[in-house]
Amino acid sequence: MDLTKIKDPSFLKKLSNEELDSLALEVRKFLIEKLSVTGGHLGANLGVVELTLALHKHFNSPEDKLIFDVGHQSYIHKMLTGRTSQFDTLRKYKGLCGFPKRSESEHDVWEAGHSSTSLSAAMGMTIARDIKGDNNYVLPIIGDGALTGGMALEALNHIGHEKKNMIVILNDNEMSIANNVGALHNALGRMRSAGKYNRVKDELEWLMKKIPAVGGRIAQTAERVKDSMKYFMVPGMLFEEFGFTYYGPVDGHDFNNLQENIQYAKKTDGPVLIHVITQKGKGYNPAESDTKDKWHGVGPYKIDSGEKITPVNAPPAWSGVVSGALQKIARTNSRLTVITPAMILGSKLDKFQAEFPDRLFDVGIAEQHATTMAAGMATQGMKPFLAIYSTFLQRAYDQLLHDVCRQNLNVAFGIDRSGLVGADGETHQGVFDIAFLRHLPNMVLMMPKDENECQDMVHTAIEYQDGPIAMRFPRGNASGVPNDEPFKEIPIGSWEVLEEGNDATILTFGTTIEMALEARAELYKQGYSVKVVNARFIKPLDEVMLHELMVENKPILTIEEAILQGGFGSAVLEFNEVNNYKNIDIQRMGIPDKFIEHGDVKKLLNEIGLTKDEVVKNLRQMLPSKRQRA
Repeated sequence: MDLTKIKDPSFLKKLSNEELDSLALEVRKFLIEKLSVTGGHLGANLGVVELTLALHKHFNSPEDKLIFDVGHQSYIHKMLTGRTSQFDTLRKYKGLCGFPKRSESEHDVWEAGHSSTSLSAAMGMTIARDIKGDNNYVLPIIGDGALTGGMALEALNHIGHEKKNMIVILNDNEMSIANNVGALHNALGRMRSAGKYNRVKDELEWLMKKIPAVGGRIAQTAERVKDSMKYFMVPGMLFEEFGFTYYGPVDGHDFNNLQENIQYAKKTDGPVLIHVITQKGKGYNPAESDTKDKWHGVGPYKIDSGEKITPVNAPPAWSGVVSGALQKIARTNSRLTVITPAMILGSKLDKFQAEFPDRLFDVGIAEQHATTMAAGMATQGMKPFLAIYSTFLQRAYDQLLHDVCRQNLNVAFGIDRSGLVGADGETHQGVFDIAFLRHLPNMVLMMPKDENECQDMVHTAIEYQDGPIAMRFPRGNASGVPNDEPFKEIPIGSWEVLEEGNDATILTFGTTIEMALEARAELYKQGYSVKVVNARFIKPLDEVMLHELMVENKPILTIEEAILQGGFGSAVLEFNEVNNYKNIDIQRMGIPDKFIEHGDVKKLLNEIGLTKDEVVKNLRQMLPSKRQRA
C-alpha cells in the first residue's frame, strides 16, 4: 500500500493479522530507506513496528492516550497518524520532529525527549479522566531501560497504590541507548526466561470450581493457589508486588500473541502491565546484529552494507578528546573514577572501560543517583568524573546543589552536548547549563576553545582539590589543532587575549570564538580595532582582566551559545554593577528566552541572530562613527 496515503490509524481495524504482517514489512522498508538519508533513531523504531501497529489497531487514538516514553520510538506512530509524507524532512530545520510533538498532531498527547516520564504523565491523565467521568484507555509505553529512572519507580509505586485502570506497555528489548545494567534488568531477564504467563481471575476461579467434589474448597483458597502459581511460573513478580496485574512475557513481533494479551488487559480492572519482548533493529541485519547499539541513533548510511557515511579525515569528537585525556590520567592517578548514566558509547568511554573496567561505573538512566554517588566517592578521597550530557544534567539539579556544591566536594563534571545540538531539538539543546550552574556556590565552570585546551581542562579538573568543577563542551568534532604534551594545568579563573584591540572588546568562549574572530576581521577592514578574549572560565570570572576592561571604558560585547537569562553575559553585568562602574556600554548576544526547535545548527543560529554579521552589526552600533585606519 501507499504509506503516504495514510491519514489516521482507523484502517488497521479491518486488517487481518496476516495483512498486518505484510504492512510491518512495508513500514520497515520505508524506515530503512528514509533514515539512510536523514539519519535518526533507527534501531528503536524497527523494534516496535508490530507493537505500534497492534496498539493502534486495538485502541482508538487520540481518545485513548498513547504516551511514548522518551519518544524516539514514535516514528511508526507518526506514520499511522498522517505524517508519512513528511519523513524526508525528519529532524531537519522546520521539518518533522524526531519526537512526539503536540503541535504536530492531536495524536501526540505527550512530548518527551528524556526518559522515565511516561508513567507519571499517564497517572496524571488517568486521574483527570476519572474526575471528568471519561472512559478512555491510558497507555504509557516504556522501555526496560527507562525503568531504571527513579521517577518511573516513584510512579509505579503510586499507580499500584491508587489501583486506577491503566495499561502499561513494557517494551523490553534489553537495551536503552546502551546495554542495560542493574538488578531490575536482571529481574526482567529472569521473567523473559520463565516463559509465558497470562491469567484472568474470573477464568481461573471458574476452572477451579469445575473440579468435582473439592471444587468449592479449592475456590475458597483460589487466591492463595493463584499466588502460588504466579510465583512458581514467573520468578520475582516485581510488578505484581507493585499492585499490577502482569501479562507476559509477550512476543512483540507476533500479532496473535499481542492481540491475545491486549484483550486480556482490556478486561482487567486496575493497573495492568503487558511485558512485551522486542528485538531492537528488527528486520535490518546490521542493526539486528549490533551488540553495542551503534544503531540507536544514526546518521546517513549505505543500506546494502550498513556502512555509515562519515566525513573523511575529520578531527576527533570532543567527547573522544575528553575520554582520551581521562584514560591517560587514569594510568598515573589511581583516585580517578568515571561515572556515566547509560552513555558509555555516546561519551566515547568504551576504550576507558576496556582498560579500566573496575573504575568506570554505568549506573543506567539514573542521573540523580550518578551525581550523589559521585559525591559519596568524593567524601572518601576519590576523584569522580561524571560524564553527562547537558540536557541530562538538568535532571540532577537538586543533587548538584544539595549533595555536591553544598558540601563542597571534589567532583568533576564533563558536560557533553553543551550548546545547540541540532537534530534532536528542544529537549536536547544544551543551552541551560550555564544558567543553572553559575549561581551554585563553590562551582567552577569552564569551556575550552579547542581540543588542546580541552585536554588541559580535563587535567585541571582532576587536579583541582577545592570543590566541584565542571567543563562544558559541544557536540560533534573538534577543530583539529595539534595537542601539546604533557598536559598543562590552567589557572582557575584565568582568561586569555586572542587578539588585541583598542576600540571595543568581545568576551566569548567555546564554539563562538570563531564567530568573534571572523567579526573582528570584518571590522578591521572597516577601520575598527576589536580585542577578542577567550573567557574560558565562566565562573569564576577573570576579575583582574575585567577591572582593566572597565577602567578602559570601551564597549564590551559578550557572546555565548547559551540562554541569556542568568548566563555569562549576565555575570559580566553583575560584576559591573557590584563594582559601581558607570556609563560602560555592555551588550549581550546569546540564546533568547525560548525553546529552540530542531534543525541544522547553522540555520538555527541564523534564525536567532547569533552570527558573524550580527556581531559586526551590534558592534558597529556600539562604536563611534566609522573612521579610516592610518
